[in-house]
Amino acid sequence: MEEKPSYYYKQSAVIPFRRNGDDLQILMITSRKKKRWIIPKGIVEPHLSAPDSAAKEALEEGGIKGNTHPKAIGNYSYVKWGGICKAEVYVMEVTQVLEQWEEDFRDRIWLGLPQAIERIREEELKEICDKLPKFLQEHGI
Repeated sequence: MEEKPSYYYKQSAVIPFRRNGDDLQILMITSRKKKRWIIPKGIVEPHLSAPDSAAKEALEEGGIKGNTHPKAIGNYSYVKWGGICKAEVYVMEVTQVLEQWEEDFRDRIWLGLPQAIERIREEELKEICDKLPKFLQEHGI
């Protein structure tokens, strides 16, 4: 396997959310091969901040735009490319859902927070998502 540049292992992700009445909903997207439901994430582009890079991934992978909070809600690690990727996770209040987008081969679905958490594989990410209501309240979002 070809070794990746070190910056590939520094990643950022976004938990895209909206409110539907009193319900908090999360936008989940399918992985590239549609084998599982994930949140948008990717390499932190060298010329972008981590929150801006997360917002770029949300647009490319999920076809969404919104307001990304500058403070991370948490971080988690996972294995990829024969190494350990560390992803900082941000929250994005979705303001626009595009009909067509760069990676529109991916499916997307809005789910209530408990249903979204059920679909996530990474335990650390489940715990981060579980903290979402408290994070939003503490930051006045």
